[in-house]
Amino acid sequence: MTDQLVQLERRKKGVTWLKIHHPPVNAIGKDLMDELDAAVIELTSDPSTRIVVITSTHPKIFLSGRDLKGMILGSSDMALEDNFIEKESARMQACFQRFRDLPKPVIAAINGHALGGGCELALACDFRLMGNGKIGLTEVSLGLIPGAGGTQRMTELLGRGKAMELIFLGKKLSAKEAEEIGLIHYAIEPSQFEEKVTEFAETLATGAVHAMGLAKQAINASEKGLEEGLAVEAKAFANTFESNEPSIGLAAFFQKEKANFIDSE
Repeated sequence: MTDQLVQLERRKKGVTWLKIHHPPVNAIGKDLMDELDAAVIELTSDPSTRIVVITSTHPKIFLSGRDLKGMILGSSDMALEDNFIEKESARMQACFQRFRDLPKPVIAAINGHALGGGCELALACDFRLMGNGKIGLTEVSLGLIPGAGGTQRMTELLGRGKAMELIFLGKKLSAKEAEEIGLIHYAIEPSQFEEKVTEFAETLATGAVHAMGLAKQAINASEKGLEEGLAVEAKAFANTFESNEPSIGLAAFFQKEKANFIDSE
């Protein structure tokens, strides 16, 4: 798949890098969301993709916020369509949710600033590894609020009190600061960023990725309450036997060896 704004690069061990390329500042607009949606569909059905890494071709920006100029100009459509801005917010929420629901591990490789919408996309990913730049939900400083899932996901991740502090004050955190409070998983030395992200992604890729996807489904279901979460977990547990991963893992266990779920390259 070759697109103007989203580039897919398939690498070793089933790791696919999704690179966002939307000059000049990687702003989020309709065309980018359309291509991200198409990429999720392709990656979901691609058996060769085991792990997805989302990053940017911009040297200093992972992803910036919504294209506010375009939204303001488009707001004139409100005369013809009710709740235009609300629907734009819901559109971004749905786009980022697709990465949260992707039945494979998704890594946000934050190579530059991830403020506003960039932070919201990172929050929708399973893992966040960061090198350069700052991260945060800064919308309140513009008289706005996060509108692509940020209020919900940051609260889920950090708790109500810390989410309020970061959102109300529009804090911009360095990678180290973000790691210290659990907003990201790992702060990485920028000069080693791609090397370390690749190492982490390939480590995941050699594991039981089908089981990881089912575990992700069950973990996500915890938001719906214990009863429904347990039901999803039981169903997902049964579905693990639809692949050959249990036979590989159990055989290795009884032979006291490390399971190999992927052919070495």
